[in-house]
Amino acid sequence: MISILLLTYNEESALPNCLKHIDWCDDIVVIDSYSTDESVNICEKAGARIFLRKFDNFAGQRNYGLAEIDFKHEWVFHLDADELFTDELRIECESIVRADGPNGAYLVPSKMMLWGKWLKHAASYPVYQMRFHKIGDALFEQYGHGQRETELKRGLGTLCQAYEHHSFEKGLGHWFNRHNQYSTDEALQSIELLKKKSFSVNKLFSRNILERRRSLKQLSYKLPFRWFIKFLYLFIMKRGFLDGRAGFTYCSLHACYEHMIVVKQKEILLSKGQKFKNF
Repeated sequence: MISILLLTYNEESALPNCLKHIDWCDDIVVIDSYSTDESVNICEKAGARIFLRKFDNFAGQRNYGLAEIDFKHEWVFHLDADELFTDELRIECESIVRADGPNGAYLVPSKMMLWGKWLKHAASYPVYQMRFHKIGDALFEQYGHGQRETELKRGLGTLCQAYEHHSFEKGLGHWFNRHNQYSTDEALQSIELLKKKSFSVNKLFSRNILERRRSLKQLSYKLPFRWFIKFLYLFIMKRGFLDGRAGFTYCSLHACYEHMIVVKQKEILLSKGQKFKNF
């Protein structure tokens, strides 16, 4: 009933568990960015169809798959190698396919995991991304280091069940390396947003949780001492302290990430001969 599009690049350590959780799927499609480890072999042994494409960004990879690959089913779920599909999520997705109601795409929550613990509070659960849709009803656009939904042909719904995101699967060193690039992407994005000056206070109080979250993110680009505010927000206001040591570590890492963005904002602006403001 559901095809799964899986993005991979040197994911040999994460793939066995990821593939185990979707072994029920009869159409696993992998877009691999020329891995140099055993990722492709592992996917082939699991019965997946493999396509190779040099990575440009997440939206580009996903849109390539939707445009160039002939999927077995009309509905596709987008998954990454460090994410685990749950039985509850499968049941909900299958019910959506059978109903084929007014929505052609769905936002899906994720459960951020660290050291085997669900960071329910520190990671601000639920955080949504559009990951499930009927082919032809939605595409993706790149936003910062991630992607957003675009070109929706029908409504955008929200699923209740979540997939698990094991973002720290390869260790903290890999997390830092990856977020070094992410912080560059977000610094560039934040500079462009601040130029547009399109921030709306009203959206902070929107009934749409996704709109509120995106508006809050845009507001954060204007704040001084962002790293400290981020830590207080996650650890105190979102009650990250309830997640114990894992929660404290996660909040500290994201405070560090915010500081990386600010430093790179300054670096980018100064390289262009522009004045830097402590947003």
